[in-house]
Amino acid sequence: MRVGASGDVREIQTLPEQGVGEGGLLGVTVSPNYERDRWIYAYYTTQRDNRVVRFQIGERPEPILTGIPVNSYHDGGRIKFGPDGMLYVTTGDAGDTSNSQDRSSLGGKILRLAPDGSIPEDNPFPNSPVYSYGHRNVQGLAWDADGQLFASEFGENTWDEVNRIEPGGNYGWPEYEGDGGSEAEADGFINPITQWPTSQASPSGAAILVDGSIPLWDGDLFVTALRGECLWHLELDESGNVVGREPLLKGDVGRIRDVTQAPDGSLWISTSNHDGRGAPSTSDDRIIRLGPASG
Repeated sequence: MRVGASGDVREIQTLPEQGVGEGGLLGVTVSPNYERDRWIYAYYTTQRDNRVVRFQIGERPEPILTGIPVNSYHDGGRIKFGPDGMLYVTTGDAGDTSNSQDRSSLGGKILRLAPDGSIPEDNPFPNSPVYSYGHRNVQGLAWDADGQLFASEFGENTWDEVNRIEPGGNYGWPEYEGDGGSEAEADGFINPITQWPTSQASPSGAAILVDGSIPLWDGDLFVTALRGECLWHLELDESGNVVGREPLLKGDVGRIRDVTQAPDGSLWISTSNHDGRGAPSTSDDRIIRLGPASG
């Protein structure tokens, strides 16, 4: 779909996804050089795998990464270009927790690719798209002004989390869910920078405001909550630690799927009340534009 400046919506392309449950068309992004190359990237489910493709409008999609484990749940699916021009891809463990610690599996990972699907030479593991591992089901990616990557991740029954991502880092799943303290660190795992009970989050999309267009929120991290039905506002210090957090829109619009900064500097959020778990109103689902009440 293409959403115009006035809010009009127009279908521009269909893709051959065949997902069930949490599968389907899970991620879309455009090339940072779109004005020149016209590439659109998508992550979607087939009967055999999850895959990343690129296409130009009206053309057949070209697979650039296939063989990502697939299931009716834990399929990951967020794709975004980082400030380094590389394509980052989040994958779930597809219901097999062993995938997350197996670096030869594409499941339970954050992957990093060149725009043509090749493996960047400076990836942390030679000849591997794996950027970080030990994840259960990452669905949010965001970078701060210094290029530091943060990721939001679904827990199982106890803790959802946000992680500060280090190249080659192991984030502990399935050995640990949430913060494992010094024991996890001694085992070589990286603890999250914040966590919530799963009833308060189910964290999906993430965004950091970095351009100063909303001074009150500059440098802050925003994470959408599905089950928690809010937009979490996380204040970060200069080291990327969470020093304050508050829920915005709590209970006002239902389940919130994604958040991004619009070209005018405002935040856009998308609701997800028609996903089989929400209680849709007559106006759902929606894209909502917002900014702070003051500042």
